[in-house]
Amino acid sequence: MFSILLVLLIIVSVFMTGLILLQKSEGSGISGSSASSMLGGMLTGAAAGNFLTRLTAWLAVIFFILCAALALVSSKMNVARQQSDLRNEIVAADVPADAPAATPAETPAEPATVTE
Repeated sequence: MFSILLVLLIIVSVFMTGLILLQKSEGSGISGSSASSMLGGMLTGAAAGNFLTRLTAWLAVIFFILCAALALVSSKMNVARQQSDLRNEIVAADVPADAPAATPAETPAEPATVTE
């Protein structure tokens, strides 16, 4: 789940960066020449600005939702890991100190000495 959300966040951030670079700025930006040629003049003037602004706003909302979801999933994973570590410590503490250590079923035989 975490990796799927992370990949989606990367894709959204790349698209959002591209859209921000396409928008018209004070100095005309890169949208002045390349956007009209890429879109074939379909979106020109105010319509292009409106569309790009709205799309950027929607991508920003999706970006923040994905960031919140990643934080939530990450915290849940961390809590589960801490609970697992705590459970292992409790189980280890329940073993009595005077209990014999686990021994292998068979102990290896001593090497035979050859006497002549």
